[in-house]
Amino acid sequence: MQIPLVDLQAQYRSISSEVAAAMQEVLDESGFILGRQVKAFEDSFANFSGAKHCIGVANGTDALHLILRAAVIGPGDEVIVPAFTFVATALGVMLAGATPVMVDVRREDALIDPDQIEKAITPRTKAIMAVHLYGRCADMDAIYKVAKAHGLKVYEDAAQAHGATFQGRPAGSIGDAAGFSFYPGKNLGAYGDGGAITTNDSNLYDRLVLLRNWGSRKKYHHEEMGLNSRLDTLQAAILSVKLAKLAGWNSRRRDHASYYSSALDQIGSWARPCDMPGRDPVYHLYVVRVPNRDRVLAELNQRGVGAGIHYPFPLHKLALFKGVIPSDLSFPEAEGWAQECLSLPIYSELSEEQRAAVIDGFKAVIRTA
Repeated sequence: MQIPLVDLQAQYRSISSEVAAAMQEVLDESGFILGRQVKAFEDSFANFSGAKHCIGVANGTDALHLILRAAVIGPGDEVIVPAFTFVATALGVMLAGATPVMVDVRREDALIDPDQIEKAITPRTKAIMAVHLYGRCADMDAIYKVAKAHGLKVYEDAAQAHGATFQGRPAGSIGDAAGFSFYPGKNLGAYGDGGAITTNDSNLYDRLVLLRNWGSRKKYHHEEMGLNSRLDTLQAAILSVKLAKLAGWNSRRRDHASYYSSALDQIGSWARPCDMPGRDPVYHLYVVRVPNRDRVLAELNQRGVGAGIHYPFPLHKLALFKGVIPSDLSFPEAEGWAQECLSLPIYSELSEEQRAAVIDGFKAVIRTA
């Protein structure tokens, strides 16, 4: 049995007729740039995320970049980010002209460690970028406590957290603004690139609408340097179809994660992100930590289990940040996660037979690891 890490074809087969109809409407109307389907999706996604506003943009990296640009955070400013995340978190900061300042993550959940934030704050610090990694929300109460003490903004990198909640509040409604990615493999994925920003700040929303469209509110009237970063109308139509299914898809992901956790607890003490009280994750990824990770991964793949790695390097080990991050810094928990993290297949269409095969393969491999 071949079990992919993610199966986009299985998902497409379940909604193909609805997607085709939504795309045909766009083709018939030919409103390819900021067509009516974009605003319809923005309104629906804002409601889903518990936010007042949503702005569709070209991708998740632009979402983070534009949030900072709209907030006038740039050259000379610093933004605190976790040392263990996808590169886009810190790259969005750099694209805005600001400097990412890294802090370590927690061993129990791979999320930014609020206890490490305060020591990283300087007079140049303007914001904290909280990443909801793997589909579970960061400890936003603790983060906000530090932020309020120092007058800092809090932004959410919610690229992996569509539908996750913290103390009953959806990701995308907790911080001053949030960036989402609709990369195809996300819980809510487009059929190409796409992204969005949610916020309750009407002034920030107005600036974001300007900045995503060449700095223009009216055609040929360019007020400042913006980007060509608009959510494609075809992608918005597709995302609207999928958004209606997302709560159910997330529920099935939780069922699969519960099955994995129960099975793994029976066969050994495998470190995995903990589900803290008051948080409802959406399991964009199901990640365990194992010694001899590369060997375990290779053997699982040989058995047909499409396991993967998210992510093999902490940010400070990437060449991109040479000269940006002091070379003498170390982040032991981020480094530990990078060395041992292993992602098991998880998606809503995963069958009971497939998830049982994943556990059987894992059991067999770890006996020799």
